[in-house]
Amino acid sequence: MPLIETRDLSRVYDLDSGRVTALDRVSLAIEAGDLVAVMGPSGSGKSTFMNLIGCLDRPTGGHYMLDGVAVETLSGDGLAALRNRKLGFVFQQFNLLPRIDACSNVELPMVYAGVAKAERKRRALAALSRVGLAERAHHRPMQLSGGQQQRVAIARALVNEPRLLLADEPTGALDSRTALEILALFQDLNREGVTVVLVTHDAEVARHARRLIRFRDGHLLNDVRQEPADARAALAALDAGASLPDTDLPEAAA
Repeated sequence: MPLIETRDLSRVYDLDSGRVTALDRVSLAIEAGDLVAVMGPSGSGKSTFMNLIGCLDRPTGGHYMLDGVAVETLSGDGLAALRNRKLGFVFQQFNLLPRIDACSNVELPMVYAGVAKAERKRRALAALSRVGLAERAHHRPMQLSGGQQQRVAIARALVNEPRLLLADEPTGALDSRTALEILALFQDLNREGVTVVLVTHDAEVARHARRLIRFRDGHLLNDVRQEPADARAALAALDAGASLPDTDLPEAAA
């Protein structure tokens, strides 16, 4: 059974200017353990798709199954519980609370889940160690680089052991090298069995996924498999003095 399965998934907005179809009858399946990039220009439907599969919005029509659960049948509380239990989110701007340290930021999803304090601390430190930031656990966001802040955000997304990690433009606020480091981390997590969906406008980010889904005007334009670029190999090449690769997508994904 796929982790994500949509059938004729649609989202229509009623605006003062009229009805806008943001997503139009999209049907697809994503298997557990996949690493998927979702691309498209502004207004293509990619962000609407992410909001729907992330249970942040409700579809106007169609069906969505997440890990065997019919999402459209859930109440608001049911959606919130499903998000907390099954999903982890990473955003472009990190969304860390500035007045608390990295460990406390990572603990937040467990606070909402009712996890005991000692267990929260243990799991938060383990998640920070998993992303290579154990030594920064008690630093506040302003004391961390952009890449380190994004690692904290990834640790926070992972701390409840979600079935699906959703990342919306996760490298958009980072320089090229730091973006590669974050992509290498996503690839490492994927090899460990974490299902990752990256929403991006950046072809270089999309090169690192094993599957590329494109949207245009609310429609699923194409869905292809590709051989992913290896972010760790690219980092090693940079250290050896090579330049960054170009941003052309593989021929099969063009």
